[in-house]
Amino acid sequence: MGFGLVSIPVKLYSAVEKSSLGFDMLDSRDHERIRYQRVNEKTHKEVPYDKIVKAYKLDDGYVVMDEQDFLDAAPEKSKVIEIESFVDMDEVDPIYYETSYYTEPDTKNNKAYALLIEALKKTKKAGLARFVLRTTETLCIVHPMDNTLVVTTIRYAHEIRSREDLNVPEKVEVSKKELDMGLALINQYAEKFDVKKFKDDYTDELLKIINLKAKGKHATIKKLKPQKSTTGDDLYDKLMASLSVKKGA
Repeated sequence: MGFGLVSIPVKLYSAVEKSSLGFDMLDSRDHERIRYQRVNEKTHKEVPYDKIVKAYKLDDGYVVMDEQDFLDAAPEKSKVIEIESFVDMDEVDPIYYETSYYTEPDTKNNKAYALLIEALKKTKKAGLARFVLRTTETLCIVHPMDNTLVVTTIRYAHEIRSREDLNVPEKVEVSKKELDMGLALINQYAEKFDVKKFKDDYTDELLKIINLKAKGKHATIKKLKPQKSTTGDDLYDKLMASLSVKKGA
């Protein structure tokens, strides 16, 4: 990792892991696994892997690509996460976030690593950088998490879809009393962010069902509780009722 003339040797480790369960596709008649085949659309025959080429659809035909084409287009290989500028974290909209990696200094007691962490914390800034991940040039932000530098890859601007086709009104009038009530509701529900208190209930319940089915048992189905709702369409009344529900809880 580099900024200015300072170079910090680091290793990258994935900071996230999937919590969803993986399922295989089986034939319901004999529970044998289903194997996917690469089939020629015209002949309906399976195509050997070494006979498959990549192609880009252009107009009414295809442009066939070879490995050299991809090598020619690939950016210059560089293992350096080059910080090009520093930005306010608040300026990076969450819609750009992709995935995060922990960095580990490749040498013990690396003063430059510690310096960058402290400087980013002090200024509340993040480094905006680019590097080559596998064969693709990747945009990322470098930000501190306690005593660790985290590299979070972000999307390019052209990867974010336009909102022009959305049917969202430009201006809807909200009365002062409705706004005041909305602010009061937000303040009443406000709390310090603690993601640890949230659990993946769906996966947990699914695992319970799997374990019970493996023992030849059936899980008890939870009954859905109807949600309370206010009568009418008045926004102020619904906000007031929401405040009352929170107070009762």
